[in-house]
Amino acid sequence: MLGITSFFFNLLRKILFLWVRTDVIGNDAKQLGLDPEKPVVYVLQHSSLSSRLVLEQECRLAGLPSSQAPLTLRDAVLSRSHFFLYEKRGQMFRRRHTPTITERLKQLVSAAQKDPGLDVQIVPVSLFWGRTPEKERSLFKLMLADTWSIAGRLRQFLTIVIHGRNTFIQFSKPISLRYIVDDTQDPQRANRKLARLLRVHFRRMRQAVVGPDLSHRRTLVSTLIRSPSVKDAIRETAKKENISPHKAKERARKYADEIASNVSIAAVRFLDIILTWVWNKIYNGVTINNIDAVKEAAKSSAVVYVPCHRSHIDYLLLSYVLYRNGLMVPHIAAGINLNMPVVGPILRRGGAFFMRRSFKNNKLYTAVFNEYMHSMFTRGHPVEYFVEGGRSRTGRTLQPKAGMLMMTVRSYLRNYKKPITFVPVYIGYEKILEARSYLGELRGKKKKDENIFGLFKSLRNLRNSFGRVSVNFGEPFALSDVLDKVQPHWRDQAYDQEPRPKWMPHMIDELAEMVATRINNAAALNPINIVATLLLATPKQAMDQKMLADHCDAVVSLLRMHPYSNEMSFPEGCGADWVKYTESMGLALRQHQKLGDIISLEGSSAILLTYYRNNILHFLALPALVASLFQNNSTMDRTKLVWLVSSIYPYIKSELFLRWHKDDVDPEIERWIETLCESNLLLKDKDNLYRPMAGSREFVLLNALAKTIIPTLERYYIAIAILRRHGKGAITANALEEQSTSMAERMSILYGLNAPEFFDKALFRNFINNLKSNEIIQVDEEGHIIYDEDLDNIAEDARLVLNAELRQSILQVAIETQPTQAPAA
Repeated sequence: MLGITSFFFNLLRKILFLWVRTDVIGNDAKQLGLDPEKPVVYVLQHSSLSSRLVLEQECRLAGLPSSQAPLTLRDAVLSRSHFFLYEKRGQMFRRRHTPTITERLKQLVSAAQKDPGLDVQIVPVSLFWGRTPEKERSLFKLMLADTWSIAGRLRQFLTIVIHGRNTFIQFSKPISLRYIVDDTQDPQRANRKLARLLRVHFRRMRQAVVGPDLSHRRTLVSTLIRSPSVKDAIRETAKKENISPHKAKERARKYADEIASNVSIAAVRFLDIILTWVWNKIYNGVTINNIDAVKEAAKSSAVVYVPCHRSHIDYLLLSYVLYRNGLMVPHIAAGINLNMPVVGPILRRGGAFFMRRSFKNNKLYTAVFNEYMHSMFTRGHPVEYFVEGGRSRTGRTLQPKAGMLMMTVRSYLRNYKKPITFVPVYIGYEKILEARSYLGELRGKKKKDENIFGLFKSLRNLRNSFGRVSVNFGEPFALSDVLDKVQPHWRDQAYDQEPRPKWMPHMIDELAEMVATRINNAAALNPINIVATLLLATPKQAMDQKMLADHCDAVVSLLRMHPYSNEMSFPEGCGADWVKYTESMGLALRQHQKLGDIISLEGSSAILLTYYRNNILHFLALPALVASLFQNNSTMDRTKLVWLVSSIYPYIKSELFLRWHKDDVDPEIERWIETLCESNLLLKDKDNLYRPMAGSREFVLLNALAKTIIPTLERYYIAIAILRRHGKGAITANALEEQSTSMAERMSILYGLNAPEFFDKALFRNFINNLKSNEIIQVDEEGHIIYDEDLDNIAEDARLVLNAELRQSILQVAIETQPTQAPAA
């Protein structure tokens, strides 16, 4: 009889998979951590023949223990190696799936209690016929959606027909039955504990994969308009502008309709198909790192994804990666400029909600947007926004904007029952899609507005290859942890609809720095940014091929010996492979020469490669600072070296979002000194450190390291030179920023510095603000900068890094430039 049953079961399985197509995650014994010496039992949430057929098929394909095989326990034999958490209960035609402690579960617990040596690995398996939320506009879709509460065989058949080709299965890590049983001697309590643990697991999996229930969009818009904060803003707007409350209410409704996303799983599936084709056309693959930490966070928190912003592709790529890895696509904050005809509605259905660039002087819009964000967080929807505001044109992580972070914190203070977890994301491209337009903008061309014609024009890029993409997820962190650090007693305070406690600005600064720092922690080394870093460190942007390959290997070896963080990623291959790859991508030229081929940069390539070098500049900042102090010094006292690097560190940290606090950086500097000594890039004798012999391989490599950070130090010296040239109390911070930018641009032209960020006004502004925060300069009542001998000491220390010729050139340009500037008042 068993043979006949088995025959028909396998026949049905083969028939079912003529139609069904699955996307499976976790079906790897090593990944699951299965012990081959211990029995395995699978648990499904709902009892159905189709679920059993799919489970057995995936077990066979993955080489996992069969779910249909009998399981022998101490004094009992289970007919199958699986059980269901929910069983159908009730009268005929009214049977419903109900959480039940099944006989098979009881048998497992009983056997484990009788045999102390028995441990069964219970593997939860989540199965989704499609990934449709419970509430949809379409009655037909609602009827066929997988709600995990299938009423009958007809509906199950229709669900498989409609959704079967988009079936998602997730195998989760096993639960030890021994652990459950050893925790209590009462069999009934052990049964309840195991059942409760499994129910919580399946509920969290559903939250992570499908997301919270979606309300009808019109209902959501109406709910926003009825909220107390929006009602207050409507009344205030009507009074201020002398219009009727009805008109103000309709304006608020229009704002809400403009903002709100309209997530459609059908649209998400459509985009998944299209984007799979696009990525295969333009990329050589997408590498994903540390996704498991995100899956854990998504089970119990409202997740806020905070990626770096380098390209418009970021929006689509992150959603694609999440969806492909069994996570719900986030609701994405997009600029209103992307709400174009055709494109806007597609993005909105893919999860985008649109926001204006400025909320200034529009309290009604601000209230509606804040309430929309609050509804997203309290309902547990994943949200994504870019803290940098706009795309980085230089490849660096930009200074974070406070707006979206402020809204997130205020929403959480209003209702902190639902945890919020931030997930920093680094998206690294080997070749940026918008590279040429960025080059134009850096040369002064006006930024073009997005439009539908520009989109079609960009389709030409589908003919080109843009290398690999890395999507690295940083270490998630809870918003409550940051609040606890900044304001330990924040839960003891009462907050209104728009909380603005005095400690909020400091809290936002801490949060912004943590987000940017953890994005950088997860950066990816790739062949392009490694080669770019070394070629740009040479005077003529050219190097012997073998030497370049050797230096690439040496730099990566340094970072493997002393990794910047646990979240960073490394490329495969070796230096010779990376040089060839960069050449094949059209980013470097090879010149054949009798004594050996030369790799060089020409024209705009040198400027373009600064973008890729800047992606990883923070990885090398500390060793480069150490190396820079041996540019003009053959030997240095170790204690003085550490002191000098730690003195410069706060300014570099603020600019590159380095991970160590300024008070804790000395041990890290010491570790880097040891790493450089182990690699023979520095030599040591007791308390003295020496640079290698001039002309040696190590000497050249140490110089290359130093060259990566020296342009930054030159920029600092420019600002200090101008300030000292004017004298105490003679120039304002704004005037110093303007003059420093102009002088840096002039220096760039005169001395051929191919780094566009060298004269980036924002970087000078940040440096001046850091001089203030470190109390090197002060601003008097009239806005003029005053300083003491500390600034003179910094200028004096510059001679240890910058050579005399360069310092003299900067001072000379400062003298020449000053008369053309309007006097500071």
